[in-house]
Amino acid sequence: MHIQLFEIISILMVLTAIFSYINYRFLHMPTTIGVMFISLALSLCLVLFSWMGMDVGQEGVKNILQSIDFNETLLHGMLAFLLFAGAMHIDLADLRDQQWAIALMATFGVVVSTFIVGSLTWLVLDFLAIQASFIYCLLFGALISPTDPVAVLSILKTAGVPKSLETKIAGESLFNDGIGVVIFLIILQLAQGQGELSISHVATLFFKEVGGGFVLGMMIGLVAYQMLKRVDNYQVEVLITLAMVMGGYAFADRFHISGPIAIVVAGLLIGNQGRTFAMSAHTRERLDDFWELIDEILNAILFMLIGLEILIIPFSLELVISGLFSIVIALFARWACVGGAVLVMRPFRPFSPGVVTMMTWGGLRGGISVALALSLPYVPERTTIITITYIIVIFSIVVQGMTLQKLAARQARKRVP
Repeated sequence: MHIQLFEIISILMVLTAIFSYINYRFLHMPTTIGVMFISLALSLCLVLFSWMGMDVGQEGVKNILQSIDFNETLLHGMLAFLLFAGAMHIDLADLRDQQWAIALMATFGVVVSTFIVGSLTWLVLDFLAIQASFIYCLLFGALISPTDPVAVLSILKTAGVPKSLETKIAGESLFNDGIGVVIFLIILQLAQGQGELSISHVATLFFKEVGGGFVLGMMIGLVAYQMLKRVDNYQVEVLITLAMVMGGYAFADRFHISGPIAIVVAGLLIGNQGRTFAMSAHTRERLDDFWELIDEILNAILFMLIGLEILIIPFSLELVISGLFSIVIALFARWACVGGAVLVMRPFRPFSPGVVTMMTWGGLRGGISVALALSLPYVPERTTIITITYIIVIFSIVVQGMTLQKLAARQARKRVP
């Protein structure tokens, strides 16, 4: 039976609202984690009933999920709104204070992590007798190495980490997302034999994606800023920001430059210069309320979808074991890259105690990694990569996300003399 788009959206909204209500009344978790926890529990119950020979709606839920292109929905739909909502509330002055640390971890850190994760995953899969070529293990390293700004920003709202550390984690996640997607596309081209392994080719593609995204972000941000300065009507100003986000991301997609980086740059410009010099206090309040609501709704829907995706992701004992190994590998790579960056920069600037531990544990993976995994072509490694990616993401959001606040409190107690 064909399901209409409006029906799919309606079902997702109803489920998200019900799960949010249950979480608010009974679980008292952060909304996104609570919604994902409930959807994950529901999925596991449906799987259990299926094993017992009872179909209590599992096939219907599967049909709905299979009709949703997760990669298209997130990377070419939700992500633009979520990135803008997150970037708009990052203080540019705080970001400048941390710019070199963020730049080092969002570029060099992602590249090094890609090779660490890819190499160690290839060794583990070979040990477990799971077929996987080295280039596709590197591809897995590229999609799992960047921290997910959607997951990170959502969790940081309630984590209570120090401001400087929050800026590092949030700023890095906003920029390494765009860098990670570029690295993923480069390796995917090489894996499919569509690109040549030369410094000039890689540099050209990297410059086009990243540099083009930055320039586009500045352009659309400045145009929107000039329009906002000449209007004092919050309905019109909300429409201007919406048009900037949707039009800018669509333009970036069409001309193959980094949409995420463009929207982050535009969000930083509007969230700082625009909020200060182009809006009245009344408009700022209404605009903040609007984008906060968009952020909360889309986050809740996204995390609910992540929890339900378990119904259509293949699992086996070997893949679960490899996924558990991959959790350790991803955390080790994150620790090595953060520690390396801090070691390099420590002679030039101070770092708070426990920064490596906090940034390692606070480097959450989320829906972007799942979306990139699901976008892979149908090669033998696809099932393996999707499954171990999903296991890492679930561990990252549920375990790391739920314990980040406690870790921050413990680190704060250590800093008190």
